[in-house]
Amino acid sequence: MKRLSKLVAIGLGAALIGTPILAQQRDRPSRECVREIVELCGRDRSKIRACLQEKYAQLSDRCASEVRQRIEQRGGQRGERSEKGGAVPQAVVSPDRTVLYGNHRRQQVDVYEPAGAVDPLPLVLHIHGGGWSFGNHKLVQSKPAHFTASNYYFASTGYRLMPDAPVEDQAADIGAAIQALRGQASSIGFDPDRIVLMGHSAGAHLAALVSTDPKFAGDAFGAIRGVILLDGAGYEITSSMANAEPRAAGLYQNVFGDDVARHAALSPVTHVGGPDAPNWLALYVAERARSNYQSELLVERLVSAGAQAEAVSISGTDHGRMNREIGMEAGAEQTAAIDAFLARVFG
Repeated sequence: MKRLSKLVAIGLGAALIGTPILAQQRDRPSRECVREIVELCGRDRSKIRACLQEKYAQLSDRCASEVRQRIEQRGGQRGERSEKGGAVPQAVVSPDRTVLYGNHRRQQVDVYEPAGAVDPLPLVLHIHGGGWSFGNHKLVQSKPAHFTASNYYFASTGYRLMPDAPVEDQAADIGAAIQALRGQASSIGFDPDRIVLMGHSAGAHLAALVSTDPKFAGDAFGAIRGVILLDGAGYEITSSMANAEPRAAGLYQNVFGDDVARHAALSPVTHVGGPDAPNWLALYVAERARSNYQSELLVERLVSAGAQAEAVSISGTDHGRMNREIGMEAGAEQTAAIDAFLARVFG
């Protein structure tokens, strides 16, 4: 049985808005993120906490990741409550088991099991986002409850992050996680040959890369029956960098550099036409032009190569909520699209 804790409220409030010197400390958001919070919520420290509760989804992905990182450092992922009171609620869910696939603390996969499963069931493996530099696989919101209630095993994998691990190593980690899960499939109870990868943002890029370039998953590649991409914008790196707004351009420059050969090697569209995963669903925020273009481009290439692929726009959401609200009433549109896709793949 799954063990769902209470929603935890971790204090951010005034602690997030300090002097520039404090903002540079390891457990403070960056100056850019602090400026973004001030622009969103003002400088009245007594109101910042309530403002972030209401408007957290409006933060940029990078700033939201920094805030989540601070939550983790203050014990948020353990369900504790800081001395500052409540701010951004996070559902903390205890997994049924954790699979280790390496020696680094991030090389682990949390597995959530459907109650009363008899026959081996498919597995949905989630890959978190965070600009290849942030994020945590523990922050799964309502996904475990939703997918296990639908008779799927659900897993969320960690992977090493920059600057410790470049993107090549991150993709290798995802491949190693798939191999490790399949190695324990009989004891866990899921079908080792029916896996769908689901990734958000940078995690969508990694999911697409691992599902088009077999070198990362090795002999486990054939088990990837489908791929769900959540508002990714990096399926063809060079064009994504060229069309990025300044903030995203700086992120991509830091992650991918200037080597166009490396851009090609790390672009999923480059590898389409080889042994690709057979089924794809690329969801993107309707108003987000870059993820729209990148999703449609990837799907066009996949369909031309013979895969079953569809790009679907989701309205009334944003980049962060696309992921966070899966399985919730507020995320009904993306949840319905995902459920229908899984029914087709595993039906």
